[in-house]
Amino acid sequence: MKKVALDYALRVRTPITIVVVLIAFAMTYFFSRAERDGVGYTPDQPINYSHKLHAGELGIDCQYCHTGADKSRHAMIPATETCMNCHNHAATDRKEIIKLKEYYDSGEPIPWNRVHQVPDYAYFNHSVHVNSGINCISCHGDVKNMDKISQEHSFTMSACLDCHRQAQERLSYIVEKKVKKGPENCNACHR
Repeated sequence: MKKVALDYALRVRTPITIVVVLIAFAMTYFFSRAERDGVGYTPDQPINYSHKLHAGELGIDCQYCHTGADKSRHAMIPATETCMNCHNHAATDRKEIIKLKEYYDSGEPIPWNRVHQVPDYAYFNHSVHVNSGINCISCHGDVKNMDKISQEHSFTMSACLDCHRQAQERLSYIVEKKVKKGPENCNACHR
């Protein structure tokens, strides 16, 4: 009798268990992909800053606030002083501008929550991309229409390689000039 039960377990239960485990793994992998990739990540910020208002309606260029994007590896989060260039005079009575002024007066930097982040083990240089004519929206999404910034695109290795391999095709609607294919060798991003 024990041999029949063992034989049944090996022939029927084991394959069923393996199939159930594989299906559960595949479903978990598929449904959690956006969370793993950061797509949709929209953190609350210490000051409700609207890119839709500033970059969209007012037409302020990304590089006015994010200095260094064309000169350095980092795009830089603007210093409070940059905000105060306008807000010493504009909309000074609004709640969020009052919070901004409090940070400015205290000399304390605004503790912004980072939205877009390339993994630590990957090297990314903003200036190379900006100076190649690649517009900010190709990676950051259409921020001119976002009240609250969220991550729209994946920053995975496959997403970067897809863009490097098919640069002109993928970026044709947003680039300012013809873009060459990016490097595909490991050392380009893993230094």
